[in-house]
Amino acid sequence: MAHERCEQCGNPTAPWDTIHCGSGDGSYQLLCTLCFNARIAESTGFTDFENVRLDPIRMIDCGGESHRFHFQLRLLGDRIALDAFELRGELRAGYRFQLIGEADADVLVLLGHLVEKMRRALSVRHIDFLERQIIDSTVRGRIEWDESQDGHLPLVVVDGKEVSWNDLGRMLMSMEGWQFRLDIADPSEEL
Repeated sequence: MAHERCEQCGNPTAPWDTIHCGSGDGSYQLLCTLCFNARIAESTGFTDFENVRLDPIRMIDCGGESHRFHFQLRLLGDRIALDAFELRGELRAGYRFQLIGEADADVLVLLGHLVEKMRRALSVRHIDFLERQIIDSTVRGRIEWDESQDGHLPLVVVDGKEVSWNDLGRMLMSMEGWQFRLDIADPSEEL
């Protein structure tokens, strides 16, 4: 996949590192994360914001599989969002994590908290993908768009892997008659 050019600095930027930034007149610009953060810092008067890039890290899950996580730090007015995610090609896929902090928070402290959240999530397996069954009656994941369903059914990502709604339904049928609780949380919250 080709890199796009940031409309402010002109640098080629990977799709996962761009943001469509709207303006008051209804127009949008494609900005790299650094230019987006600089624009938000300027518009909010937050001149102390440390606009940093974090290097990717590798982590091993409880099954011994290696995962490479990239990071994106975004200034959101008086808050910052720190995202960690895997890539498939140049698009976000697999595991994704997020923490929200105060705009003046120490980014490395926030990163430490996010890495701990990631470790906790990677230490648990929810689905036995060989047996196609749910482990220990709990499933945690993320709701995504399923291209093949044209928005009629979701796709879920569990243990960093895509699971169709139909496949998840088949796994749930082994628990027919049981009760369940569906909790939906913001990506920055821990389940």
